[in-house]
Amino acid sequence: MAFYGSLKNENVYPRGCQAPGQAGWIAHRLLRLRAMLNGQITSKRRPNSLIIGSWNIRHFDGGRKRLNESYHYIAEIIDHFDVCAVQEVKDLEAVEKLMRLLGPNWDYFVNDSSGAGRGNHERMAFLYNRNTVRFRNLIGELVLPKDALPNDEQLARTPFFAAFQAGWFKFTLCSAHIVFKEEDGRPLREDEIGAVASILADRAKDTGDVQIFLGDMNIDKREDASFKALTDNGFEVPDIGPTSLGGTKHYDQIAFAGPSHVSHMLGHGVIKWQEAVFREDEVADYEQVAMDIRETPNTGKPYSNWAREYSSWRTHEMSDHLPVWIELEVDYSNNYLAGITTLD
Repeated sequence: MAFYGSLKNENVYPRGCQAPGQAGWIAHRLLRLRAMLNGQITSKRRPNSLIIGSWNIRHFDGGRKRLNESYHYIAEIIDHFDVCAVQEVKDLEAVEKLMRLLGPNWDYFVNDSSGAGRGNHERMAFLYNRNTVRFRNLIGELVLPKDALPNDEQLARTPFFAAFQAGWFKFTLCSAHIVFKEEDGRPLREDEIGAVASILADRAKDTGDVQIFLGDMNIDKREDASFKALTDNGFEVPDIGPTSLGGTKHYDQIAFAGPSHVSHMLGHGVIKWQEAVFREDEVADYEQVAMDIRETPNTGKPYSNWAREYSSWRTHEMSDHLPVWIELEVDYSNNYLAGITTLD
């Protein structure tokens, strides 16, 4: 359970529930968010299962710093997963701040910065609940073999992988942020996805572990060639639904490959956080907040059309992507024992 004792610190969170930033305002929206997550995940979750999440958290936190209240909402969502891949990490202090809210049972790994250019100085992170998930001491960045991509290029943002175990279930997560802007003569989205998926599919066959390829793949539609690059490599890809706030783009995916008897999916979904926090009917409440945190030289200047700009503004508090998750079975002990009973 996420830690919210700091909400009683009146130096940071004024008392009251009538305006953004107040302790009661935040608590009320956390309860609203929890009710959504309980209905979608907690109340339906099977015993002995694993919840894997993925979330591109927009510029986390490389531009204007997020409001303190936004961190509470992000932590509440991630706390409903057992392990979560996060893309677009820009500031390690932001991750540490989030981890303090998640509590001491959570741990994390972050990879190196991807550098300038198409890498956009981004990192990726794995956050995991040590009460349910154990790290298996294998972690790294995926380097492609020669000729895997046109002109022998590597992915602009090197995929990040780590091996875990939950119950009987051994799995490796590989998080990726696939190129968005395609250029002539450079690898396309389908090229990047296909190259990674091919390597992971081979690893699934060689190791017997389930390989889970997840992240922001910038896929527009499930009919696109970039999506087909997953299925052509033998990955099972649940229809999670659109993950853009506009509800039209299937940017984020969680796909898995491996032995069918240990990769039984129980559920999946996308979390529409905008129905619980930073809602459309709260546009007027956040107008003064947005003006107060504007940076020089725009300090205090009004937005030209706040009602229109609010939808974009709130993506810098939460994200322009919706979090996605799948639930997998992790206890295969009955099948294991049943197999032993048939031995001569």
